[in-house]
Amino acid sequence: MRFSWEDVPLGRHIAIIREKIFPLISRLENEEIINWYCFLIHDGKHGVPTNENDKNPYFHIRFALIKDIDPKNFLPDYCVLTRKIEVGWVEEITGIDKPLLKNEEIEEAWRIIGEQSEWLSRTLDIFKSDVDIPLRDIGQFLHFYANMTQLRIR
Repeated sequence: MRFSWEDVPLGRHIAIIREKIFPLISRLENEEIINWYCFLIHDGKHGVPTNENDKNPYFHIRFALIKDIDPKNFLPDYCVLTRKIEVGWVEEITGIDKPLLKNEEIEEAWRIIGEQSEWLSRTLDIFKSDVDIPLRDIGQFLHFYANMTQLRIR
């Protein structure tokens, strides 16, 4: 699902998350189609754009399917470039040193990444549905998150 970089400073991408991504995820979970998800935002320069000239950001959503089904049959039209992930694509995570993990279990790292997406979902869900969430409020939640580790990632 694509959007514009101009939307980010205005927080419009948060509205997209609330209005499209989380309802989709909730529906797929309720219908017992998926049992895990995570999502990221990529730019058109990294990842797989719809065409080489498209530099707009997009949501990259991963699902773990419960059943062996074609996800295209259950996803709305705004989901593009849908494909099943090859096993080799999930055996590592860029930036995570797998040999340092207990039993080198990359699956546990993927589980935690899914929890991060779920955390954002729950954070946004505490706000009234008819209000635009100020970015400063989301920033304050992230401040508390970063404060636990005293990391300042830039």
